[in-house]
Amino acid sequence: MPTVSVGRDRLFKALGRTYTEEEFDDLCFKFGIELDDVTTEKAILRKEKHLDEEKPSEDEEVIYKIEVPANRYDLLCLEGLAQALRIFEGLDPIPTYSLANIGQESMLKMHVKSETSKIRPYVVCAVLRGVTFDEARYNSFIDLQDRLHQNICRRRTLVAIGTHDLDTIEGPFTYEALPPPEINFIPLKQTKNFRADELMQFYKSDMKLKKFLHIIENSPVFPVIYDRSRTVLSLPPIINGAHSAISLKTKNVFIECTATDLTKANIVLNTMVAMFSVYCERKFEVEPVEVIYDDGKSYISPDLSLYQMMVNLSYISSTIGVSLPAHEVARSLNKMQLHAEHSVLENNETGFTISVPPTRSDILHPIDPQILNQFTDLIKEEIAMAGYTEVLLFILCSYNENFTMLNRKDDKSTAVINGNPRTAEFEVSRTSLMNGILKSIGHNKDHPKPIKIFEVGDVVLLDETKDVGASNRRHLAAVYCGVTSGFELIHGLVDRVMEVTGNPFVSPGDKTGYYILSSNEPEFLPGRQASIIYKGKQVGTFGIVHPQVLDNFGIPDPCSYMEVDIESFL
Repeated sequence: MPTVSVGRDRLFKALGRTYTEEEFDDLCFKFGIELDDVTTEKAILRKEKHLDEEKPSEDEEVIYKIEVPANRYDLLCLEGLAQALRIFEGLDPIPTYSLANIGQESMLKMHVKSETSKIRPYVVCAVLRGVTFDEARYNSFIDLQDRLHQNICRRRTLVAIGTHDLDTIEGPFTYEALPPPEINFIPLKQTKNFRADELMQFYKSDMKLKKFLHIIENSPVFPVIYDRSRTVLSLPPIINGAHSAISLKTKNVFIECTATDLTKANIVLNTMVAMFSVYCERKFEVEPVEVIYDDGKSYISPDLSLYQMMVNLSYISSTIGVSLPAHEVARSLNKMQLHAEHSVLENNETGFTISVPPTRSDILHPIDPQILNQFTDLIKEEIAMAGYTEVLLFILCSYNENFTMLNRKDDKSTAVINGNPRTAEFEVSRTSLMNGILKSIGHNKDHPKPIKIFEVGDVVLLDETKDVGASNRRHLAAVYCGVTSGFELIHGLVDRVMEVTGNPFVSPGDKTGYYILSSNEPEFLPGRQASIIYKGKQVGTFGIVHPQVLDNFGIPDPCSYMEVDIESFL
């Protein structure tokens, strides 16, 4: 959970009143955040330098450290925090964010060259016009970028934010990918001109920037953004150019977000412009930019449209277990920035049309506990009642564990390989639960037999139909390790799982239930394994684990194992 540090007095000024520490703590609790610590800037510095604590003087600014949910990016700065609390308290209406009413021919253009697909293919842009900065607002603007970079941007690997003084540059802009020696510019806070490859060496000694170099330094081309006169705006995701640096005097801000994930780029851009459009001359108004690709595709960013969904009152009441009148539900939704309008459905039932603003990217559907998660919990209860102990394992593993140690070969079309793993143990996103569960057995081989453990967790598979190139699938796996293989016990567990999920055993070829067929998977003993076929598709396997696999994981006793894709049952 990220912690946001804000000055108490400035926060109270934005909220329109002062609070005692107890009152503010109570407000945070009601809203769903937590006042984690009360300190001062000098106390923070003393703590960082391991100096003895001193009694704070009266002139020291009091700092509130507030813990916010990890997916509430709008709460990562004082502006968003104050706005959300004022709406919660009923002091302000939900803001209406809008795009400036300018024709497409008058919009700034960002032209994207096809070479960017080799390294960082996406870019979205926007303009904040008539901004009024003071020192506190400027610092908050910079801090929000840093917090987003650390959070949703995953240390700039997914998204990198560039902010520029629009009055120092001129559109149209171009987003290109060029060989490093062809890129020359003066980077932010420097006076010397650098080639991009020289800059990589220069920043290897920079404590802040060296941790981002790996993102592009081994690429034959580097991403770069130019204006009309070939002035470099930025070398994402490393550094902006000095020429377009923003300052307290900046009035018009050009924001560009380059990314490997377009969805997250849009969330980041929306967060930046929504939080700081409050300081624009036309409050909550943002000027759009047209992004044009070489192949003719184009789009206008940012997208500040409302996301709407329909929700039944009865569904809300049954889910939370409390029956509330329609006006109370609407009031509660509005307090959380979700505009709710009453509507009467075809069956004369009361419902709501919910309008989700661009600041609430965390709202994806009417309910957080998805059917899959509820189903997962029920499955876990059944397996536990069968005498198995649950384990929770890492979703990342080594390449060797995912393939070689399981006698499997990499077909290059299944596993998601991590580009820059911290250690060899985090090279691959697991494609099955088997390596982790066998690793657990190997580490606990001296435990009294039999060992009966299970896991219900996600595997990650390459998927070209998804915008991120991969998808998660929820699997159930269980292993029996004892003096004998326990094949009949694992077979019985498979039958129990299918029974409690309402899937009858049927004859081969019948698609109304499940049946088993002999299989030939390399991780199992030949002739002692089977595939689970559900409605005509293979959804799992079970069998006696191959002796070579057991030896690879240091397991001296025979084991039987089952794994099934439980998401297939929904």
